[in-house]
Amino acid sequence: MKVDGGIGWRLDKVGQEARALEEAGYSGIMTAETAHDPFFPLAIAAGHTERVDLMTSIAVAFARSPMTLAQIGHDLNAASQGRFVLGLGSQIRAHITKRFSMPWSSPAARMREFILAMRAIWAAWHEEAPLQFTGRFYQHTLMTPFFAPTNREYGPPRVLLAAVGPRMTEVAGEVADGVIIHAFTTEKYFRETTLPALERGFAKAGKERGDFEIAYPMFVVTGGTEEGLAKAKGDTRRQIAFYGSTPAYRPVLESIGAGDLQPRLNAMSKQGRWREMGDLIGDDLLDAFAVVGEPDAIASLIKARCGDLVDRIAVAYYDNIPKEDNRRLVAELVG
Repeated sequence: MKVDGGIGWRLDKVGQEARALEEAGYSGIMTAETAHDPFFPLAIAAGHTERVDLMTSIAVAFARSPMTLAQIGHDLNAASQGRFVLGLGSQIRAHITKRFSMPWSSPAARMREFILAMRAIWAAWHEEAPLQFTGRFYQHTLMTPFFAPTNREYGPPRVLLAAVGPRMTEVAGEVADGVIIHAFTTEKYFRETTLPALERGFAKAGKERGDFEIAYPMFVVTGGTEEGLAKAKGDTRRQIAFYGSTPAYRPVLESIGAGDLQPRLNAMSKQGRWREMGDLIGDDLLDAFAVVGEPDAIASLIKARCGDLVDRIAVAYYDNIPKEDNRRLVAELVG
C-alpha cells in the first residue's frame, strides 16, 4: 500500500517539508485547493525530492479550462520527471458559480468531457495528433507548434478523479487513471456503491482493476495522550458534520441508516453553528467514518477496514504522537 502525506502552503517551507516526508518513507505528497493554490507547492517540492509522487488532492477542475490544466499538468510532470499526479475534483455548484464565476451543468458529463479534452491536448503534444476536440462543453481545435511544449520526454501526468456519487465514480472508472475516494465515506458505501460504479466505468473503457489506482484520504483519529486523542476526536466529529451537511452527500449517511441527520446538519450550517454540529456525531458515527485507536494499533485497523480495497492511503503526519510512532505507522502500511 502506498502512503501519502500532505504539505502546507508556505512556499518558503514546503521544500523542507517535502524532503522530510520523503525521508520518513511516504510514497506521495499531496496538496489541496482550499485557501491557496495547489500547484505552487508541488513545483517547489519537485526540486527537493527524488522518489515521491506529487499529487493534487484535489485541484478544482471547473475553475479552469482543459487547456489550462493540460499545460500545468505537463509542466509539473516534466519538472518532477514523471512523478506528478493530477488529482481533480468538481466542487459543488455554489462554489463554481459564486466563488469562481464559472459555468456549472451536468457535472459528471462535464467532467468526463473535461478529462477527454485534456487527453486530446496531450495527444496533440506528445503524439503529434491533430487537435480536433469538439464536445458539448469544450472545444479545442487550434494548436500551432509555437504553443506546443518541447520538453516531452516524460509524457502527460496520470489523472485521478475525486468522486462520491455513483455517476462521477463511474466517470472516474471510465476515463481517469484512478479515483480519490472522499474521506466522507463508510465501508458499506464503499463496497456497495463505489466499487460497482467503478466496475461499470471499467466495462465501458475495457479496463481491468489492475489498470486503475484507488486512493483514500481517510479520517484517522489517534493521539499520544488522552487529551490529544480527545481533541482529535472533536476535530474529526466537526469535520464529519461539515461534510454531512452537504445535500449531495446524504446517500453516504443513508448507507448506515443516518440519512435523517443530513437536513439537521444542513440547517445548523446555515445558522453558523459549526461547533455544535460536531456534537451530533456520536461514537457510532465517528467509528463508521474514521479509524480510531492508539498509535500502535492504527496501521492494523486501516488494513482491516480497507486493505483489500485501496492502493494508496493518505495519513497525516500527526503532531499529537511521537515522531517514531509516525514513522512506524508509515512503515507498517507500506510494508
